[in-house]
Amino acid sequence: MDKSATSQENHFVDIHQGHPQEEDQIMDMPKTFEKRLQRPFKLREMKRPQRNFSRQVSLETGFSALDRETKAKDDKRVLSRSGRSLGDQFGSTSRVEGKKGDFSIFRTKSTLTKQNSFLPSRKETETDFHKTEDLGGLEEEAINIQRSVPAGRYFAALRGPELDQVKEYEDILLPKDEQWPFLLRFPVGSFGICLGLSSQAILWRTLAQSPATKFLHISPLINLFLWLFALAVLVCISITYALKCAFYFEAVRREYFHPVRVNFFFAPWIVCMFLAIGVPPMVAPGRLHPSIWCIFMAPVFLLELKIYGQWLSGGKRRLSKVANPSSHLSVVGNFIGAILASKVGWQEPAKFLWAVGFAHYLVVFVTLYQRLPTSEALPKELHPVYSMFIAAPSAASIAWETIYGEFDGLSRTCYFIALFLYLSLVVRINLFWGFRFSVAWWSYTFPMTTVSLATIKYAEQVPCILSKSLALTLSFTSSTMVFVLFISTLLHAFMWQTLFPNDLAIAITKRRNDNVSKMFGKDKKPFKKAYDLRRWAKQSPLSFVSSITKSNSNEKNNEVEKVV
Repeated sequence: MDKSATSQENHFVDIHQGHPQEEDQIMDMPKTFEKRLQRPFKLREMKRPQRNFSRQVSLETGFSALDRETKAKDDKRVLSRSGRSLGDQFGSTSRVEGKKGDFSIFRTKSTLTKQNSFLPSRKETETDFHKTEDLGGLEEEAINIQRSVPAGRYFAALRGPELDQVKEYEDILLPKDEQWPFLLRFPVGSFGICLGLSSQAILWRTLAQSPATKFLHISPLINLFLWLFALAVLVCISITYALKCAFYFEAVRREYFHPVRVNFFFAPWIVCMFLAIGVPPMVAPGRLHPSIWCIFMAPVFLLELKIYGQWLSGGKRRLSKVANPSSHLSVVGNFIGAILASKVGWQEPAKFLWAVGFAHYLVVFVTLYQRLPTSEALPKELHPVYSMFIAAPSAASIAWETIYGEFDGLSRTCYFIALFLYLSLVVRINLFWGFRFSVAWWSYTFPMTTVSLATIKYAEQVPCILSKSLALTLSFTSSTMVFVLFISTLLHAFMWQTLFPNDLAIAITKRRNDNVSKMFGKDKKPFKKAYDLRRWAKQSPLSFVSSITKSNSNEKNNEVEKVV
């Protein structure tokens, strides 16, 4: 008992070494009141240092967390302009010893499974617990990466002929100062190479077989060579993009939500139908089997149900918001499918596809021509894509002639529309200068080829020197363009090695970086009185009343000052 008493007294004295005033007050109290307060008072004093200590630790970690947040904000301001991007910060903070340029955020089945493997265990100190909170925030960022980016965000953040260049005040999720993996840099627009080559195979077959150009004595071996070459290129590009789907599905998913590139998902199936239409006679001398049409047309029809449904139902991806000249590529698939259906002997499906394609062509044509004030304005650099205007009417003209067997009034109407649009673009040749080369430029060659084919059909019905010379001029012009693009592709691929740069378009953030936009002054909005009512209507009633009372109090103070 004595030992316990002495230990309690010693413990009592040790706690109150820093509080002599409280110790004197306790000694002056009566003994009866001291016995009542002695035990609970000691218990409180025993817990108090722990509370103070824990609060000190929490304050210290809190200040350190604030310091880290302020440093992170400063780093973001610096990194965004130094060539590094949010991907560097994501990769460095998600791992304790992270490698530079972590591209796992776009890998298939990555984000949460790989992020959880780097999370620390639950049994850690309080300072390590803040690290787990930071990693939890990165998990939320990884989830946001997988969510679809709004269509208007692409128009706001990107520029260029194919919306593939990031604007100066935007940041991206992947590093800018190093080369990305090849599959991540391989765009879906690469199928434009196949579009240009396969359409040339059809053109040279028509030149060799048409009565209007029989005087040229063109060998059918040219058609065979181009057909085999286009088939080989299609196989290589399809295998490469299939690997991209397998390893970087998140990048493919972002390309699908891109307002321009979503139309290029029709390209591989259109190329397959081009190859089926332009197959050399020595490869397939008879009529093609209808199953070929079913295999190639089924994916196109399913994509149309999805995209046309979004155009019709409205929402964020309505036609007036996402319409661009490359939207004609989704319409051309109907006319090419109608031509192939007529070739295999199915006339009614051919008429059905022609009707669907012509109806949607009119809608797209009027939407792009009218340019509604409520729609997203197309960038100025998107002018070269206007060659897509030629593809749909010329393909409709050829499809109608194939179905009904004659180049009648409706075929000529569609052909004349395409010819006028072609001439209007040739006059404004300056719209095609000043843009860097891209693989997607190949897709702008097949509209020139289709209008050349329609001109040959017209020369067969109206044989004269003017029609034949026009057919030859347009045909050799399109072949020259394909040859020039082929040489440019070889130079950029093997000599300059710039054919596939970093695909910045798929790495934009879902929201704009406010810190970078403030640096460039993009967050400043012009003040308009018309917006005052909207701004006041959005305020809560309490804030609105408080603003009124403040204004009344200011008026009263001014009146008092005047009286004084």
